[in-house]
Amino acid sequence: MTKKASIETTAEAYLELLAARGVEYFFGNAGTDFAPIIEAYARRGAHGQLLPRPITVPHEAPAVGMAHGYAMITGRPQAVMVHVIVGTANALGGVINAARGGVPMLFTAGRNPITESGLPGSRERQIHWAQESFDQGAIVREFVKWDYELRNFIQLETVVDRALAITQAEPQGPVYLTLPREVLAERHESLEYADPSRAPRPSDVVAAPDAVEEAARILAVAKNPVVIAKALGRDPRAVDAMVGLAEVAALPVVDHFHTHVNFPQDHPLHAGFDATPYLDEADALVVVESDAPWFPHLKSPRPEAKLVQIGVDPLFTRYPIRGFGADVALAGTVRLTLAALADALRSRVDRHLVGERRARWQAEHARRREGWAAAARRVQGDRPIDMAWLSRCVGELVDEQTIVVNEYDLDPTQTCFRAPGSYFNGPASSSLGWGLGAALGAKLAAPDKTVICTVGDGAYVFGAPTAAHFVARAYEIPVLFVVFNNRAWNAVKRAVHGLAPDGFAVKTGSMVLSDLEPSPDYELVCRASGGHAERVEDPAELPRALRRALSVVREEKRQALLNVICKKP
Repeated sequence: MTKKASIETTAEAYLELLAARGVEYFFGNAGTDFAPIIEAYARRGAHGQLLPRPITVPHEAPAVGMAHGYAMITGRPQAVMVHVIVGTANALGGVINAARGGVPMLFTAGRNPITESGLPGSRERQIHWAQESFDQGAIVREFVKWDYELRNFIQLETVVDRALAITQAEPQGPVYLTLPREVLAERHESLEYADPSRAPRPSDVVAAPDAVEEAARILAVAKNPVVIAKALGRDPRAVDAMVGLAEVAALPVVDHFHTHVNFPQDHPLHAGFDATPYLDEADALVVVESDAPWFPHLKSPRPEAKLVQIGVDPLFTRYPIRGFGADVALAGTVRLTLAALADALRSRVDRHLVGERRARWQAEHARRREGWAAAARRVQGDRPIDMAWLSRCVGELVDEQTIVVNEYDLDPTQTCFRAPGSYFNGPASSSLGWGLGAALGAKLAAPDKTVICTVGDGAYVFGAPTAAHFVARAYEIPVLFVVFNNRAWNAVKRAVHGLAPDGFAVKTGSMVLSDLEPSPDYELVCRASGGHAERVEDPAELPRALRRALSVVREEKRQALLNVICKKP
């Protein structure tokens, strides 16, 4: 059907379309290009039109992170708008994260005024000359699925619908739309548009039957098959499908550098978080939504091992180089492909072999979990606090109503996530500063859940914490932030050890460009925005401090932060 809305400008028509297409939030880091948008919001507010809800985010990193976090929970893309080329440049790291994380997002920016005079929105400020570029979309083009500049009002519905359809089509990822100020400021009286949208939306697909059958034959004869998963939990429904496949053939599932809950971690077939120890014995490997299932420079499977890759895009076509092979590649909607493979495998398995394998992996699972618990007990009294103990204490807080957003330092061996959508780790692109905004977006998307953000001190700084805590206060978004403060970029130090284990840096202990001392009092940053915050140095006090902070978040509905002083690497 067709709807007709009363509007005054293209900007107001744009907001009307976003609301009609189910976009709940408009995360904005504003500049002079926002003037038509702000005027449109004022008119819509006066008429009781509240969506998409505007959220002022004083830095681009948490703005993009919030859109990422919201879509991560709901699967629905949200709108982000930043200031012309400079805002786009500041936001690029977050766009890269969304691209590599497979997250749908309508990333937009103003377009510097083109005209020097003569139109509403023409250049009127000093910045309007220096902020123009020859090709604004080139800044992000390598990391978005589609980019376009809105040319005129007539094409607005087509442009918005195409942007939203493309960002949600698999493989999902951000799109980029630039909005010239003169076009946004154009005067109009009404907007007619289709409701719902008529834009094509590709349906779910399953891998070809003959390829599924070939994968089933490989697994049916394998003695030591192993599944390596990273992000199949991007679709929460795929987790049950993975459990079903694993149970048919007693397949152990490894969460290798996982970004989502892919498999219940208390399940007897959960095989831990590192595939490396199993590569020598595995005769078949099933790689599910994993861009780097092992690191060939360090360790690879046996040459004769059979390889099956499963994913919406098992080639990872947006990666310039990726050399992981496959005897069978199953492209399509992962949950459907996993279910089809389970059905094809069910009649082929040797029940005796499956029974023996299940018993072996159940014993391995129990042994491993006890070993992890013992490792935490050994360091529970260490001071400075050991990250394993901190992770164990955080893990003990997690219940079925909790979501954890982790950027770097939470040790997965000291936690146990069971439910799809209860744990998210930063994309492997690792543009730091993702965690704070993603946690705020996750809480907006799941207001009834408790959200805990675990983050390294280096990543905390990158997350523009002043801006993030401002947003938490201004929009009453209570999140518990736990800073794993080791006063260093440990990833940098590990890289030096890996490259030159006997080099001068290791021998002398001189790791320039990696230390973050003297460490700021991060708790004061949170307090400046009305949050509860503590510095924690006593390992015995840590559980009580966590409970106090969680009480503030859950009962007082205020943000909280713990600055936990950890061992320095």
